[in-house]
Amino acid sequence: MSHNPLSPSSLHGTASATTPVVEADATITLPQRGAVQVRTYGQKKAGVASPLVLHFHGGAFVDGDLDDGAMVSRMLAQCGAIVVSLAYPLAPASPFPHAVDTGADVLDWMYKHRAKLAGRDARLYLAGEEAGGNIAAAVALVARDRGHPPLAGQILISPMLDPCVGTASLRDATGDATGCKWADGWQGYLRCPQDTMHPYAVPASTLRLAQLPRTLVLTCQDDPMRDEALAYARKLTDAGIQVTITVVGAPQGWPDTLMQSPASPSECPGAAIVRQQFSNFFGETNPPLAPPPT
Repeated sequence: MSHNPLSPSSLHGTASATTPVVEADATITLPQRGAVQVRTYGQKKAGVASPLVLHFHGGAFVDGDLDDGAMVSRMLAQCGAIVVSLAYPLAPASPFPHAVDTGADVLDWMYKHRAKLAGRDARLYLAGEEAGGNIAAAVALVARDRGHPPLAGQILISPMLDPCVGTASLRDATGDATGCKWADGWQGYLRCPQDTMHPYAVPASTLRLAQLPRTLVLTCQDDPMRDEALAYARKLTDAGIQVTITVVGAPQGWPDTLMQSPASPSECPGAAIVRQQFSNFFGETNPPLAPPPT
């Protein structure tokens, strides 16, 4: 596991915050699920295979929409990716496994259409923040278990992975409060206590993490999800998965500030660090294709 504690002043050479991003809302029709709404970020480049990312917004499983996912999606696109951000079905109306099943179906759709979306040799990634990080991790497990489609990596930002909501970092964030939105979110998402042991509902509970893709985990010192993110990173590492984890040293207000929708992603606390980590991860997992022999 590559551990990379950072402060905003310690990083240089980040991706450009002024890179224009083409955005468009669209509808995908899935054979077994009907129409789902997505928002795409970035534009296919001629002769280039770009990273192709399926993104899941946050909102504690019960809230959030495509606007809440705009911040992270734009930063991914600024780093050269083509992003498909999914409006997955929300609990409690659609509890587990609806969001995971929908995400897995959209991932399959993206793989089939990768040439049109991002180039013939485009490699697939999963990304998500907060509850979206959980769903991304779960869809990675589904793809691993099905043996398809192949994934180049997963990006988990302040992932919401512990239904016990009792870690030290979460207690520090909530103080003496008897409840919190994350506990309420888990209650709405899980159908029954047995779901806490289902690996697709709670990826951190799975006993088999081998053969998952390379993983980037981002958290910060004041992140309520910090401890569960670090614990999952350790489990992945113990399973032989290559993991890069960055703990931003300064307070960032994550995950809430990740789900704001400012005019520019540069307004997000820690945006320069996030973009640099995205760029590094894509560079390490999506190297340029070798030119054909002459």
